[in-house]
Amino acid sequence: MAKKNYMEILKASTKLGLTSFGGPTAHLGYFREEYVVKRKWLDDKAYADLVALCQFLPGPASSQVGISVGMLRGGIFGGFLSWFGFTMPSVILLVLFAMLVSNASFDSGWIHGLKIVAVAVVAHALMGMGKSLAPDLPRIALAVAAAAAILLVPTAWAQIAVIVLAGIFGYYMYRKEKAPEAVKLALTFGRKTGIAAWTIFAALLVGLPLLRPFFESALYAIFDIYYRVGSIVFGGGHVVLPMLEREVVPGWMGPDVFISGYGAAQAVPGPLFTLAGYLGQIMSGGWGAVIAVIAMFLPSFLLVIGTLPFWSVIRTKSGVQAALKGVNAGVVGILLAALYDPVFTSGIRGPVDFAIAITAFAMLVYFKLAPWVVVLVTAILGAMSYAFL
Repeated sequence: MAKKNYMEILKASTKLGLTSFGGPTAHLGYFREEYVVKRKWLDDKAYADLVALCQFLPGPASSQVGISVGMLRGGIFGGFLSWFGFTMPSVILLVLFAMLVSNASFDSGWIHGLKIVAVAVVAHALMGMGKSLAPDLPRIALAVAAAAAILLVPTAWAQIAVIVLAGIFGYYMYRKEKAPEAVKLALTFGRKTGIAAWTIFAALLVGLPLLRPFFESALYAIFDIYYRVGSIVFGGGHVVLPMLEREVVPGWMGPDVFISGYGAAQAVPGPLFTLAGYLGQIMSGGWGAVIAVIAMFLPSFLLVIGTLPFWSVIRTKSGVQAALKGVNAGVVGILLAALYDPVFTSGIRGPVDFAIAITAFAMLVYFKLAPWVVVLVTAILGAMSYAFL
């Protein structure tokens, strides 16, 4: 029976990994259709609770929902299979693209087109996140303040400080609001396993940077960078952009190469965190890609395993939910700052580029075209503008 479940999980998640275009919100819709409506592995109430859990945790929400569904269906190994099927198609495509970019003969005009499409994609993501995560004046003000702080102090530590301060603000503003009731989830592991996962998560988060000076290894540095970023990114895949940019540009690559990878990631299905595969390949070849992807998603596994057994308790704590509201508003500010630097400053050279960017934005927002279509059209237009202007 277990083997049958494992094959079902791998088959379903791989199908989603090959067809789930459109970003985290769209992924959650695809997941519901596949896991709740079609396969009936769980009901809508349990699915909604998993979504709430994964929005509460740092990391890629859609990937964590997939991991959680896999764990409910087939234990911890089921969670791994669910992640593997959903993630690998995107990783493979982006690693291949990184190998193409590394080739000196690759036309830089296409790179420029991908940088332009990143402007439209981040603006679109910012608009959607702003509506859901900063819907009232206090949170709008918090998002604007967070953006200003990040632009004035452009460091990785400033981003962490913004998230912490935003959480404190959210706690004091919204702590009196009632938290929703939780749904009981059937798990194959308990609280001891959860505590062990949290212990490993914390030990790696603290220990990796402390030990890094003693290991003169590019692969160790890659593991440290991507594990840290994967541990502290709230708000979904787009927010990974500014955090990774602070870590790898200009030390490991130029801004052009970085932003072009982000643009390419919009054209492939699956989670945006697979950008780690592209960046790891650029940084240190095949092993760099493997290490970067593992390190990027490892915190998600540990956090899901660590939190699921306790979620029925955490879910009912109004203070925790209030702090999360502040954190999410701060995340909108971080993404707003990223829209200017590095996305706009790297991608837009003049009026023609801006005209292409707003055309791409309109195709995404108003004409509702598939992201891969928008990426392809914008890449062609960007390459033409690069060649003739």
